[in-house]
Amino acid sequence: MKIVMFSKMLQEKSIAELVDLGHEFGLEGWDLCVRSGYPVNPENAGTELVGAVRTFEENGLLIPMVTGAFDLLLPDHPSAEPTLSAMDTANVRLIKLGYFKIDPIAQDYWAEVDRIRKAFEGWQKLAEKYNVRICYHTHSNRCMGLNASMMAHLLRDFDPQYFGAYLDPGHMVVEGEEFALGLAIMKDYLRMVGLKDVLETRVEKDGHGAVHTSWVEAGEGMVDWTTVFSDLNRIGFDGPMSVHCEFEISEEGPIAGAKREVAFFKRVRDAVVS
Repeated sequence: MKIVMFSKMLQEKSIAELVDLGHEFGLEGWDLCVRSGYPVNPENAGTELVGAVRTFEENGLLIPMVTGAFDLLLPDHPSAEPTLSAMDTANVRLIKLGYFKIDPIAQDYWAEVDRIRKAFEGWQKLAEKYNVRICYHTHSNRCMGLNASMMAHLLRDFDPQYFGAYLDPGHMVVEGEEFALGLAIMKDYLRMVGLKDVLETRVEKDGHGAVHTSWVEAGEGMVDWTTVFSDLNRIGFDGPMSVHCEFEISEEGPIAGAKREVAFFKRVRDAVVS
């Protein structure tokens, strides 16, 4: 299990600066955000990704995965094939797609499942061509595949050589699914794990209760990280674990919080694995 960090929050940083920050944070690599406005983006990935990966590797940092644009959903997206081709050249084998949203009032759930699975049929052709895995994230808040149970509707019977599940224990807490159960459902597809913590509290609403969700620094929320890492260790998971640092930034600034979060996850992992 390698602890990497999602570079989403560091759009202004160059590759050289990300190398330095990776060492400062104590990371083992980066989950590289390949979006417009970033050092490596869909427009230049064909020329820049391989050089960026080489620079990271020469400095002891892995790039096991990239995260595509929010709208990278369909295989005919203009950035899809160029990005996958660049990944193949750079020997990066995992990519996270964007999110298919669902309105449970206005849309038919099973029709959306069929539509997404049709899109995945097209993705499989590209995945086979470029020898990559197309990964989808368990993201709460009315996203299709928001937990492992829903993810199974999308991925079941697709070849796990070309498709992967990106499980996120924090989002699974929000959607009411025990991590061990989700892992049992999707373990054959599991390729990535998201690392963020969440706190849910009761608030008043119209004379009764409701839930307020806050994304908090690791260790301050509701995720049982010892159990999560133990469950992953039990099945021999060895993929990337991406720190997201989505909590509210303190007066110390983002660097101090990121260091603490990385140190927290490495400490829990090492205690479980050792």
